[in-house]
Amino acid sequence: MKLRTRLRVIFFAIIIMPLLLTVCAFVLIGSYLYYESGGRVSFFPAGESSISESFHEFIGGFDLVYEKVWEDMEGDTSKLQDRNYLERIDKDLIKGSSYIVVRKGEAVFYARDVKNAEKILSQLPEYADIPQDSPGFFYPELERYVKQLDFRFDDGAQGSMFIISRTNTMISKHLLIDMFIAIVLILVFTSMMFTRGISKSIIGPVDQLNIAMNKIRDGDLDYSLKTDLTGEMGNLFTNYEDMRLRLKESAEEKKQHERENKELISNISHDLKTPITAIKGYVEGIMDGVADTPEKVDRYIKTIYNKANDMDKLINELTLYSGIDNNRMVYNYHKINVADYFDDCVEEVGLDLEAKGIELEYTNLAEPDTIVIADPEQMKKVVNNIISNSVKYMDKPKRKIAIRILDEVDSIRVEIEDNGKGIAQKDLQRIFERFYRTDTSRNSAQGGSGIGLSIVKKIIEDHGGYIWATSRETEGTCMHFVLRKYVELPIDKESEVIS
Repeated sequence: MKLRTRLRVIFFAIIIMPLLLTVCAFVLIGSYLYYESGGRVSFFPAGESSISESFHEFIGGFDLVYEKVWEDMEGDTSKLQDRNYLERIDKDLIKGSSYIVVRKGEAVFYARDVKNAEKILSQLPEYADIPQDSPGFFYPELERYVKQLDFRFDDGAQGSMFIISRTNTMISKHLLIDMFIAIVLILVFTSMMFTRGISKSIIGPVDQLNIAMNKIRDGDLDYSLKTDLTGEMGNLFTNYEDMRLRLKESAEEKKQHERENKELISNISHDLKTPITAIKGYVEGIMDGVADTPEKVDRYIKTIYNKANDMDKLINELTLYSGIDNNRMVYNYHKINVADYFDDCVEEVGLDLEAKGIELEYTNLAEPDTIVIADPEQMKKVVNNIISNSVKYMDKPKRKIAIRILDEVDSIRVEIEDNGKGIAQKDLQRIFERFYRTDTSRNSAQGGSGIGLSIVKKIIEDHGGYIWATSRETEGTCMHFVLRKYVELPIDKESEVIS
C-alpha cells in the first residue's frame, strides 16, 4: 500500500474507530445501569435514547425534598396551600429538572406550567392510591418519576402534592464519569494502536534507512537492506540498494584504478630503468675508452640509439594510454579501401620484420572494393602493437607471422598469427586487461608496459568492432578482430529527380 493511501486510511480510522468504540461503551454502560436499577428504569422510552441516574440516588433526592416538606408542615397542611411556599419549593427543584404539581380534588391547584400539568393530571394516581411511605413510582408512558404526598385542604377537599421529575432529561453522574473514563481509555487504546501501526510501517523503516545511511557514511558498503514493503517505502529501500551497489562498484573501480596506477608506476620504473642503465653503461664505455675501435664505438652508438627508441615507444604507449583512460582519444574516420590500406601496411611492417629475420605471410580474401570506416593512424597502431607483441614472444629459430584478411558478408575479419610460444588458456581471457602480463618476471628481453593489447581492444571497440585471441602453448597465437563493412545505400534517381 502506498504511503499516501496508508495515511488516508489511518486518518479515517482515527476518526471512525473512537466513535464506534464510544457507541459500544455507551450501550454497555447504559445496559449495566439498567440492570443495576432492576429494570425499573426505561433507557429508551418513546424511541429516544435516555438514561436515568442510579435508581437509589434518584429516590434519595426525592426523599430529601419529601422530608423537607414534611418537616415544614409539622402536621400543619396549611403550607401546602400557600402558593409562595410552593413556589420556593418548586424553584429548588428546578436545578434537578423536577417540579411540583398540587392537585385539589380533580383540578390543578398549583403548577409552574398549568397546561402541561393538566395534560398529565388524569394519569396521576388518585388520592390515597399510593402509600405515604412509598419510595415513588415510575411512569414509562409519561417518562416521569412521581412521589405523592396526600393531605386535606382546610375546606376538607382532597389534596395531593406530586414531586415529578422528567427522567428523559436527566443524565446520570455515574454515566458521565463512566463515559469520561471510557472515552479516555478508548483514546489511549486507539492512540497506542495507531502509533504502533505507524511505527511499524513508517518509523521502523525510516530508522532502518537511517542506520543504513550511517553505515555508508562510515564506509561500510556491504550493509544490505532487504524488505517486502511496497509503495513509497519499498521504493526507498530499492533505491537505497541501487545507490549502495553503485557506490560499492564505484569504490571498487577506484581501488582497481589505484592499483593499476601503482602498477603502472612500478612498470614505468622498471621499463625505463633498464634502457637508461644500458645507455649509461655504453656511454661510460665510450667515455672510458672501452670502445677503443671505430667498430666498437659504432656498435655502442647503435645500441644507445635502439635503447632510446625503446624508451620513446614506451613513452608513446603511456601517452596513448593516458588518452584512453581519460576518454580523450581523438579519431579521424575515413573511408578506407581494405585492400589498398593493408597492402601498404604490410609493406611497411614487412621491411621491419625482414630486418629482424621474421618471415611475413599476407593473404587478402576480401573483395577488392571492400570499404570500412576507420581512422588510418589508429588502425596502424593496432597492427603494430599486435605484431610487436608477437615478436616479443617468439622463441623458435624460424619465426613467422601471417596476416590474413577474410570476408564475412557484412564485415571483414583480420587475423594476425605467429608461431611463438603461445598463451596458456588461463591467461588467454585476461591478455586484454590493462597491465596484465603473462610473463610476471618482466625480464628485460621482453619488457613492455602490459598496456599494448588493452589499447588495441579500446581502438577496435571504438570502431564498432570486437577482438579476441586463440592460442596453443608452444605452437603460437592468433589475434582476430572484426570491422563492419561500409555499404552505400543505392540512390533512387527517380525520387531524386522529383525532389
